Amino acid sequence: MAAVLACGPGSVLSHRSAAALHGLLRASVSSSDVTTSETRRRGSPRILTHYSRSLDPLDRAIVDAIPVTSIPRTLLDLAEVADRRSLARAFEEADRLGLLHLHGLEGVRARAHGRHGLPLFDAVIAAHRAPLDVRSELERRFLELCEEAGIPLPSLNVLVERWVVDCLWPEAHLIVELDGFAYHRTRAAYERDRERDLGVALAGFAVLRFSWAQVTRSRGMVAAALRRELATRARRRDA
Repeated sequence: MAAVLACGPGSVLSHRSAAALHGLLRASVSSSDVTTSETRRRGSPRILTHYSRSLDPLDRAIVDAIPVTSIPRTLLDLAEVADRRSLARAFEEADRLGLLHLHGLEGVRARAHGRHGLPLFDAVIAAHRAPLDVRSELERRFLELCEEAGIPLPSLNVLVERWVVDCLWPEAHLIVELDGFAYHRTRAAYERDRERDLGVALAGFAVLRFSWAQVTRSRGMVAAALRRELATRARRRDA
């Protein structure tokens, strides 16, 4: 907050510092990034100043009472000061936290005229996109993973209590939900998913969630988690 106040009215924490405040990257202890329209303000060894003629209200947020750039704007700014690996890590963490949404990314992209970080920003978005028909493709890949790992195939899109679940092993009382990327979904959909998880858990079912990235890039870990949970549920059933 001291860095923001030092840069004048309308200033916001941005870039790496904003990513740290949002919980996307580790904080730097040496300096703070601040975006300001106050062109006469001078930076200092502890404040890295970035100038912007105007900052759209949609690109502003408040976190812990500190003015800061929004998640989409933070990721765009980060593309200008971070390498691809760090930017991808920030995208993944925002996705994991349920903070990444397609409309926000599209909006900040449309306002980003002439930004030199756009090529990297676009490349990371493209790398994180699931296919347009994510549901059927994700199910297909998950079933392939099960077959290759020697795991019994589940029933798909089954009604449990009053919810339709993605994958079900009835005897084990195990449910797997397959998630596309959070920025393709709404907050309401996110909350409905959590309500369903709680409801089926109260009915005695275990729930595992796997993302597109996990099913396609961490197949061994997904298979190991499935085997372990199925074995655990089988031992409880036989006890």
